[in-house]
Amino acid sequence: MFILENIWLILFIAWGIPLTFYRSKFRKIVYQTDSWTINVKPYFWKELKALFGNMYPDDRNYLKFRNFYRFYLIIYLLLFASYLTFNKNSNMNELKIGSTIPAFSLPDQNGILFDINSVLGKKNLVIYFYPKDDSPGCTAQACSFQDQFEVFKEADAVIIGISGQSVESHKEFALKHRLTFTLLSDEGNKIRKQFGVPTNLLGLLPGRVTYVADKTGKVIYIFNSQIQATKHVDEALRILKESK
Repeated sequence: MFILENIWLILFIAWGIPLTFYRSKFRKIVYQTDSWTINVKPYFWKELKALFGNMYPDDRNYLKFRNFYRFYLIIYLLLFASYLTFNKNSNMNELKIGSTIPAFSLPDQNGILFDINSVLGKKNLVIYFYPKDDSPGCTAQACSFQDQFEVFKEADAVIIGISGQSVESHKEFALKHRLTFTLLSDEGNKIRKQFGVPTNLLGLLPGRVTYVADKTGKVIYIFNSQIQATKHVDEALRILKESK
């Protein structure tokens, strides 16, 4: 499933290996050196002239590696463009402010099926997608939500955390950090895709996004930040207070 979902990214990375090799050979020819350090030096103008021009027309080695470099570079750029297009299309149904929270059901950390309709239209919702149980950022975020649990309760809001790990993983995570709010297991990332949650690092890292919805089920705020994990809590509380 991961391979199919990320096929363009995998091809992009795999194709970059021979491209790196031919570029290294080409730069050594152009700059007339055998030192590997030429690959990390910020010299580009002469390389570009040699790549798109004909700097050494009588040097067969130069011509060979120039043509290989051109070929691999063109395919590399096409793969990258395909990845960007595919990734953009996969997020066409991305929830935005004003969107309505879609209906869904997932098992919680206790293995009990949680139906969003049980709270939709009755409570304010703070639904946050996170990458992985017990990772440093996700632990800090979850514990911060737990620390403010009563404050969210006073705002008549329900906290729901969603990630792709199993029910067992969620259970261990909740017990270890004494989390009392709902954690839903989205194995296969079906609901993550339904929300159109963006990814990070060219699709390698699941996004960290929080959606705040009012009692009508309408999204009133979205906060997207992979690095500022605990700020998701502050932002959710701020919006809930402002929306009173």
